[in-house]
Amino acid sequence: MAAWEGRLRRWRWPAAGLVVVLALAGGGYWGFQRLQPYLHGDGCEVVAPLGKRSLRPEQAANAATIAGVAFRKQLPERAAVIAYATAIQESRLRNLSSGDRDSVGMFQQRPSQGWGSPEKLRDPVQSTSKFFDALVKVKDYLDLDLHDAAQRVQRSADGTAYAQHEEDGKLYAQAFTGRQPAAVRCWYPPNQQAAPRRAEAVREVRRTFGSRLQVLTAAQGSPTPHADALRVSTPRAGWAVASWAVTHAKAYGLREVRYDGRRWTSAAGHDGWTGDADAPKDRVIVR
Repeated sequence: MAAWEGRLRRWRWPAAGLVVVLALAGGGYWGFQRLQPYLHGDGCEVVAPLGKRSLRPEQAANAATIAGVAFRKQLPERAAVIAYATAIQESRLRNLSSGDRDSVGMFQQRPSQGWGSPEKLRDPVQSTSKFFDALVKVKDYLDLDLHDAAQRVQRSADGTAYAQHEEDGKLYAQAFTGRQPAAVRCWYPPNQQAAPRRAEAVREVRRTFGSRLQVLTAAQGSPTPHADALRVSTPRAGWAVASWAVTHAKAYGLREVRYDGRRWTSAAGHDGWTGDADAPKDRVIVR
């Protein structure tokens, strides 16, 4: 009997140690899962057939705006490529408050050269609209070399500099204009979650994409409770709108974007788009 009790005590300590190890491991995994959203920080990533690029949230939001304005003006993808290459060269897709002489905004347009007031030029929607309005006035711009078309709009000191960004421009056009589905993801820590301003986000996306983008708000009986639905006519338009929503989620406190069998959430933004069989194909859901 004493020998049996001794063997039992010898087994009891290793077993207890294993329980402690498993408990610590489980707790560590749980802690890692809770900390993971904070460890990633904030950022965005674009993945398309031409490659992969990392962007700051502001850059991604501005890139999505360029695509949205191109949709509103019903411009071809080549126009967006030229705009991206120009904005990359001028500002790295940032909405700058100053620059060379009186240049401001994403395209570094100059009020003294008739582009408009500094306030309007620091509005990405308006500055992009002004760029496209000038671009379409360039004769045969779609057939010109990219740097030539951009230079005829910008009239910068060295117009050839735009050419080096053509590949990035093509990549961003593939992703943000929706030709490549689910190509854009963004993430940020939970402590950077802004108060929800969904109504403002809906107004802004409609200002960007135009009045043809139909909105069914929660107050108007949206099929999804506590969310708004943005009706889209084509999958490409849908993914352009979805990308806009994801890149502006941090600013407007959006928690979720759903479209075409996919779902993005702010809580797991770094995971990107995941499967969602109930996500509709005819509208983008934002919450």
